[in-house]
Amino acid sequence: MPVAVLPLHRRSPADAPRPGLRRNLRRLVGLAATVLVAGGLLAAPAQADPSVEEIEAQITEQWHKLEPTVEDYNRVRSQLKVNREKAKKLEKRMQPLALQSELAMGRINTIAAKYYMTGTGSSTAYVGSLLASGKPGRLAEQMALLDHLAAGERDEISKVLATLERYTDKKKELDDLIATQDKQQKHLASSKKQINAEIKRLQASLPKSVVKAQGCPTITGVLSDKANTAVATACAQVGKPYVWGATGPSSFDCSGLTQYAWGAAGVYLTHYTGSQWNEGRHVSHDDARPGDLVFFPDHVGIYIGNDQMVHAPQPGQSVGVASIYNVGKPVTGFVRPA
Repeated sequence: MPVAVLPLHRRSPADAPRPGLRRNLRRLVGLAATVLVAGGLLAAPAQADPSVEEIEAQITEQWHKLEPTVEDYNRVRSQLKVNREKAKKLEKRMQPLALQSELAMGRINTIAAKYYMTGTGSSTAYVGSLLASGKPGRLAEQMALLDHLAAGERDEISKVLATLERYTDKKKELDDLIATQDKQQKHLASSKKQINAEIKRLQASLPKSVVKAQGCPTITGVLSDKANTAVATACAQVGKPYVWGATGPSSFDCSGLTQYAWGAAGVYLTHYTGSQWNEGRHVSHDDARPGDLVFFPDHVGIYIGNDQMVHAPQPGQSVGVASIYNVGKPVTGFVRPA
């Protein structure tokens, strides 16, 4: 008996899922997965914690942003200190001149009153207006009145007034500069605070065993007793933490360490790398000796020979010994403090 072969069923085009339906199905699947993840029924892909190396790289990146700000802040702060001292000295010099000016103006008013009372002179009305309005405020007005006086009186009074005017103008320049630098200092301090907060946040996530301090090696070739003192002092700080703006004895920043080390030898250095660059004699790399300052962009350390230095690196690290080629910055030069 012959076997009947049934024809295979072919799906007509009308039975195939439509593209729009496929898209809707995919959306429904995606939505269901989202709901399951949100409800804790389906685990989301785990986000790996950053490694120690990655965190340190982020700290270094933030420090590279902060270091120029620190240096600018130190520069502005040192300039402010100098300018405020200048302003104080000028003020002291102005005090006797101000008294002389008061006496001179009293003399002017006495003579002007005589002109006014007697009606003598060609500018009685002008003199009268000056008396009515009080003391002349500027040198030009004062000199106009002095034209009415005798030559001896004119010379005596005009010298005092002219000197006082110069000092007053100079002090105004300094006061304006100090006000500008005060604003710069506040802006830089605000920037430093923000970046420092991010550095501290990153440091808090580091294992405590990451930070290590290295001791100084045996050092030979020290040129002088002062250099020897500076090197010995710098090496004694190895292991102490970096703190921005610190000058010791328990913590340091880079220029604070060099200032502290050479200060122990009786040599004053400004707490700013830009100034320290000019506070000694420049020497070549071949002539560099232990105790010399070795400079990088926005950084400085104490050279100890064999291409090594003692320095305060950056937040999260301690004062330590490092190769001058292992700080991520090119060597700018060497300076031997006076």
